[in-house]
Amino acid sequence: MPIIERLKVRSDFLRVAATRKRWATPGLVLQVAKTPDEISDDGIIRVGFTASKKVGDAVTRNRARRRLREAVRQVMPAHATPGRDFVVIARANTVRRSYSDLITDLESALQKLDVWDNMNSPASGTEAAQ
Repeated sequence: MPIIERLKVRSDFLRVAATRKRWATPGLVLQVAKTPDEISDDGIIRVGFTASKKVGDAVTRNRARRRLREAVRQVMPAHATPGRDFVVIARANTVRRSYSDLITDLESALQKLDVWDNMNSPASGTEAAQ
C-alpha cells in the first residue's frame, strides 16, 4: 500500500493548482497533479490540506482540516493512484456534512479525476492471488 506524505510548501500547492485538474463536491474540492520527477516515488501519495476563511473561524477551519485528514487516511491508501500530489480544500459544508458523505465525496472526486486505483485495495490483492 502506498505511503501518504504531507504537502507543506506553498510552491507545491501552487503547482498542483496550476494544473487545473480539479473536482468539486459539496464537502470538498480535490486538486491533483503528477508528482515532479525529482521527488517521484511510485509508492508515495502526497496530500495537502487547506481551508480558507470562507469556511469559518479558526476553530471551524481546523475541525474541517481534521475531518478531511481522517477521510484521506481511510480512502487514499487503498484507492488513490501513487505518484500524484493532491490538495484537498475544505468547503463551508465540510464541518456540517456527515462523515460518510465526506468519504463518498472523496471517493467520487478520485473517480472523476481518473486517479481511482483498485489495485492498492487489500481485497483486490487477495483476488489476484487466487
